[in-house]
Amino acid sequence: MALLAAMLFGVSTPLAKALLAGVSAQVLAGLLYLGSGLGLAIFRLARPPGGHAAEAPITRRDLPWLAGAIAAGGMIAPVLLLAGLTRTPASTTALLLNLEGAFTALLAWVLFRENVDARILLGMASIVAGGVLLSWGGDVSPSGLAGPLLVACACFGWAVDNNLTQKVSAGDPVQIASAKGLIAGAVNVTLGLLLGGSLPPAARLAAALVVGLAGYGISLVLYVRAMRDLGTARTGAYFALAPFVGAAVGLALFAEPLTWRFALAAALMGLGLWLHLSERHEHAHAHEELEHTHRHMHDEHHRHTHGPEDPPGEPHSHPHRHQSMVHAHPHYPDIHHRHGHS
Repeated sequence: MALLAAMLFGVSTPLAKALLAGVSAQVLAGLLYLGSGLGLAIFRLARPPGGHAAEAPITRRDLPWLAGAIAAGGMIAPVLLLAGLTRTPASTTALLLNLEGAFTALLAWVLFRENVDARILLGMASIVAGGVLLSWGGDVSPSGLAGPLLVACACFGWAVDNNLTQKVSAGDPVQIASAKGLIAGAVNVTLGLLLGGSLPPAARLAAALVVGLAGYGISLVLYVRAMRDLGTARTGAYFALAPFVGAAVGLALFAEPLTWRFALAAALMGLGLWLHLSERHEHAHAHEELEHTHRHMHDEHHRHTHGPEDPPGEPHSHPHRHQSMVHAHPHYPDIHHRHGHS
């Protein structure tokens, strides 16, 4: 799911650049998110009654985290990215988006105390080195650095979004992505029009909505589901595939030259991605007693009993309690493995 999310978002980056002509960055950002929000909202309404029962709905306790994620990743970051796209080749921008994974891991490690071992740190350093090499074109003027810096700031905004979204990842990912798309889309389109922007022709508007549904909507649903099982930093690492997909599409669409700097940066980022994907983490760990609600099956972490009011069949979602236990197995810092490390 993480890799498919990366591919969908990676393809959307050069396609968004192609849609920028004659449209302000803020209006296009809003349309992309509106496409995701409207498409997923229609999907939620079209699901048969009870078809969403396997997922836990978002609760009032989740709203502050979700609001912060929407502001950082749904309102601010897309505008910064599209502004950067107007000053930077699509293939370069696509590879710079690897910085999102590095920033995500850094915030998860420093602020949210998620375990990030030496292998993850080395991979993050390799990705950052590739991003710096890619953005350094020998031009130290503000005009030469403005585009890459805007893209880097967008990546940081999405990193904040990712870490806040992890706090609500036990909830319905379609509901999360739909809310983000509708709110961020409406705000950005409204502000863009008030600042003098205009809507594109009907064909381009429809294209923006479709690109947004795939690259911002379906991609986010898959990303949230992957984050639930992998943790924030690891999901961000898998998502680092997105820039490589976007770079390939950008090179093909815009006939941009393949330089030695681009190739070396791609190699460094590829090394970082490999280090992340090949990590294996296993040790004896303790689970504290925990009560929460999320979509689950009856595996080794879910051996609870059911009452008559609990939904039948699996997977399903209902409030349940985890008893304390100690065991060892390969694992990631998912919603059940947020323990500390010595």
